[in-house]
Amino acid sequence: MAKTETERELWGMETRKAVDNFPVSGEPIPPSVAHWLGRIKAAAARVNAELGLLDDEKARRIGEAGDRVAAGELDDQFPIDVFQTGSGTSSNMNANEVIASLAGEDVHANDDVNMGQSSNDVFPSAVHLAALDQITNDLLPALHQLSESMQAKALEFDDVVKSGRTHLMDAVPVTLGQEFSGYAAQVSQGHARVSSTLQRLGQIPLGGTAVGTGLNTHPEFAERVRRYLTDETSLPISPPADPFEAQAARDSLVETSGALKTVAVSLTKIANDLRLMGSGPRTGLAEIFLPELQKGSSIMPGKVNPVIPEVVTQVAAQVIGNDAAITAGGMQGHFELNVFVPMLARNLLDSIKLLAAASRLLAAKCVDGIEANRETCERYAELTLSAAAALNPYIGYDAVGEIVKEAASTGRSLREVARERGIADDVLDQALDYRALAKPHPSESNET
Repeated sequence: MAKTETERELWGMETRKAVDNFPVSGEPIPPSVAHWLGRIKAAAARVNAELGLLDDEKARRIGEAGDRVAAGELDDQFPIDVFQTGSGTSSNMNANEVIASLAGEDVHANDDVNMGQSSNDVFPSAVHLAALDQITNDLLPALHQLSESMQAKALEFDDVVKSGRTHLMDAVPVTLGQEFSGYAAQVSQGHARVSSTLQRLGQIPLGGTAVGTGLNTHPEFAERVRRYLTDETSLPISPPADPFEAQAARDSLVETSGALKTVAVSLTKIANDLRLMGSGPRTGLAEIFLPELQKGSSIMPGKVNPVIPEVVTQVAAQVIGNDAAITAGGMQGHFELNVFVPMLARNLLDSIKLLAAASRLLAAKCVDGIEANRETCERYAELTLSAAAALNPYIGYDAVGEIVKEAASTGRSLREVARERGIADDVLDQALDYRALAKPHPSESNET
């Protein structure tokens, strides 16, 4: 019985050589890069036909084959290890061979499918566009969802007063809503940071061919292919600031990774705060209740763990590690080519995917279900000795310091000790209004 297309090898000898030469990780290039190779080659064939350089019928078949690769129908036909020749030549040849196989025996992998192209401009273009696509359509919506979830909780908890903490020590009162407003702003700022990289990420080296000069390509080729791709995807795809910069350096990938690393740092701070505030339920801070998703112990019945914040912090550590490798890889641009592109692609696309998934999980499975332990929060607000700072304008720093020392040593409240020292009740009522202390300027309320 004859094998179907997906059961037989559509690639040729160059792919086979690469499979044999690079038995490194067992991990192929990211599927999204293969998809974009297909999309670029489909557009290239159609443009070359328009320019009178490629037979119309061949171009039609190449375009249809490239579309199938772009649609993910042939992911199993890209077996080459991601740790391969640093320009991505092997995977570009893989794409050429698969598309030529599908397009017909009269189609040549290099002369027809690869017309007007080089691995040195096509492969990094596919990487840039895969990252641009995933950030635009996956990560940014996920960050927006998380920011909205945090802001909703900021409004819900706007009246929940609690003790602030600096240096992990009691500080003056804040509201739980103010803390969540800060988290919402962190995520929103992360969204803005990542968004700011997209203009440069969308500048692709296509048309530079081998070294940036555009040898063997029509002068209108790159602009027309970019137009095809932009019309098809609505992504902000643009020419490079300079073809030699675009060919030799991968700075925009490094920049994008840096923005992703910053998001990872933000998510770590937020997730750790949630873990601490939810610690307990009886011997921790217990200021909030996190959603109970699963059993937390195989030996301690009833134990529940902060599993989603734990996942988020693990993802963040991986993203930071990915960024370190991307930074090192970005340094390896020697003369007219950077030869770390496959590794850059692997790590950058991994970071995008992980952060998008973690952000959605944190929003939907954690933040949306958080409840405030109002009683505990308000008790902490009343217990914090740092609230005594509000008495400074009335009796001075040193006198307040004596009140704090006595309250701490005796276990009595600030109000009780201050009253014994002659502070009038009306002054105490005004100075030790914990909600007012948390919001000395009413315009700073989270209410909209």
